[in-house]
Amino acid sequence: MPELQKLLVVDDSQLIHSMYRLVLNRYEGCKIFDAMNGLEALDILSREKNFDLILLDINMPVMNGIQFMEKLKKENLYRQVPIIVISTEGREEDTLRALKLGAWGYVVKPFKPHMLYELIEKVLAKKPPFLAATKNG
Repeated sequence: MPELQKLLVVDDSQLIHSMYRLVLNRYEGCKIFDAMNGLEALDILSREKNFDLILLDINMPVMNGIQFMEKLKKENLYRQVPIIVISTEGREEDTLRALKLGAWGYVVKPFKPHMLYELIEKVLAKKPPFLAATKNG
């Protein structure tokens, strides 16, 4: 199993943060950082280094997921850090936009925990395909 040591969760729902912690408890020793919007995530990224993965929502206040990814791409920041978008937005144009901005995967909420785990494993092992854009797959 690939190692996951440092993860950034960017979502405006505290319930989602808690759910991710339950799903990710199999990665013993993984340090999880929580941001409630893209601006908070940028602040964390400015202070912390060497993230293995970012789980990112699209719809958030202050700075949404697309704006966050545009900022990262524009400034060429953290390009090597895989981003998995997990959103209620499942339209093809949303998925394609996120992938064009550098997302390694896209999951539509609601989803089953095993689907997220399998996608994380593929991303960490750098084994495509990374896309998982079906509900309850």
